[in-house]
Amino acid sequence: MELRQLKYFVTVAKNLNFTDAAHSLFITQGTLSQQIHQLESEVGTLLFTRTSHSVSLTDAGMELLPYAQKTLDEADNCKNKMHDLHGALSGTLDIGVTHSFSVLLTGTVKDFLRKYPNVKLKIHYNTASELFEMLHNKEVDFIMAFKPLQEYDIIQSDVLFTSALSVVMRKEHPMADRPLLTMNDLQKLGIALPGSGLQARRAFERFIDIDTSKLNIKIELNDPNIIMNIVEGTNLVTILSSVAIHYHPTLIAKPLEGVRRDMVGCVHYLKGIYHKQAGEVFLKMLYASPMVSQLKESIN
Repeated sequence: MELRQLKYFVTVAKNLNFTDAAHSLFITQGTLSQQIHQLESEVGTLLFTRTSHSVSLTDAGMELLPYAQKTLDEADNCKNKMHDLHGALSGTLDIGVTHSFSVLLTGTVKDFLRKYPNVKLKIHYNTASELFEMLHNKEVDFIMAFKPLQEYDIIQSDVLFTSALSVVMRKEHPMADRPLLTMNDLQKLGIALPGSGLQARRAFERFIDIDTSKLNIKIELNDPNIIMNIVEGTNLVTILSSVAIHYHPTLIAKPLEGVRRDMVGCVHYLKGIYHKQAGEVFLKMLYASPMVSQLKESIN
């Protein structure tokens, strides 16, 4: 039994589709099928039930899956430990980031690459829900996102800063002089609403006592930067974390009356696994960065 075969088995088990699994593994479907057949021959039983329309795990496959995943995890931990024993930082560090955290990342990335040129950084921008799934699947080493509304037992969340869920508008907006906005104010305004995959949207819907269908939503999209570009040139407002406007000096963030506004910015990583030395160094630099300090000072 080879690690490669276990990796192929786990990938098929997650996709339940040989074509998709082969594509994600960058191998042909024929090669994948052959390797799965060899694994089934070695363990002496079928691991998948295949029809012309579907693939499903057999009882034996469901029994093997957690052991196969654990074996692959231990192999990765061993490889990373041995790699770090060489002392010099190298290899690849995968970081997941939501768009709101872009303001934190740029300076640290520049400093890190300048100091550790042998490390390759792979930055994955996505919605928080998709990033947490990637973290769970060990496709990233850690993610930077607001603390989710639900708890994950296997995920550790270390706080970077707290921010405020706010009504964001351009400084020349007719309501820009208001110290805060009410729900009645919000219902009178055209809104560029964050898409359902963004944490600002989820927090807004959870903490407001209003049917969003009663709002004058002019546009809805999943990219905060595009939303802010639209708000900068119109009288539309949006609902975002106040940290999101850090690089948009023409915008201001106003509190919304009666809305819970605390949004906790965190670094999230899996518990109980070995963490790459490069990741530990990167996070140490991030925590000490001027940008994180500025955010803490400006918000506190």
